[in-house]
Amino acid sequence: MNSEPVFIDDIAQFLHQQFAVNRYPASEAGGVFRPTNKPVQRLGLALEPWPGLENWALMNNLDAIWLHRPWQLDPSVLPALGILTNHLPFDETLTMGYNPSLAQALGATSPLVPLGFKQATTDTGNALPQRAVGMLFEADTHEFDAWLKEISQQFRGYDRAEAGHQTMISRVAVVGAMTDKLIQEAADQGVQLYVTGQYRKPAQDAVNQTGMAVVAVGHRRSEEWGMQALAALLRTHWPTLEVEIRALG
Repeated sequence: MNSEPVFIDDIAQFLHQQFAVNRYPASEAGGVFRPTNKPVQRLGLALEPWPGLENWALMNNLDAIWLHRPWQLDPSVLPALGILTNHLPFDETLTMGYNPSLAQALGATSPLVPLGFKQATTDTGNALPQRAVGMLFEADTHEFDAWLKEISQQFRGYDRAEAGHQTMISRVAVVGAMTDKLIQEAADQGVQLYVTGQYRKPAQDAVNQTGMAVVAVGHRRSEEWGMQALAALLRTHWPTLEVEIRALG
């Protein structure tokens, strides 16, 4: 924890460490999108710009804003306001993927095991460290309906649920993609429930063949969960930093 004045570069460096951005090419790493020299006492979090952004920032007396997707930001909006951004590293660390915070929230009782890997290269073609696409873990045994209720509470709903052929579930995978290969890999490792963002129809044959239970929570819901987790990380690291999240809905 830290009680010293917080600057935008401090927040960017902290997020670089949390998101392990050394695994990403420079174009995906994120960081300071618009600098400011002011100390950051009040930080806003939002997924993307919207017409009410300027009023929201002024009403909350924000010093800087973190945006998941900043690309449509009007440069004329609050030009003195510092802007931070993280896109893919945020998605893969705090939404669907290898996400220890989510595993804890879902009641993981075992160490996390990576599931699937991807690997990027630098602009000069050098290989970067591998990144897990997802994770699997053990948890207390429950019926599918109980798992669905818990997941729905965590994400404030879900898009699609398939009960599969499982009667009791104690081994869960959370994965940032849904392919026949990943479904089969999860099944081969004893996974009974596959949690992801978006349901992908090309993986249906693998779902049918393995009898895998699947819950797709929806990409937006997973981002909103991740934004709450990001706020918790920031508040824990800087107890004096006030973090405002754009009202979800």
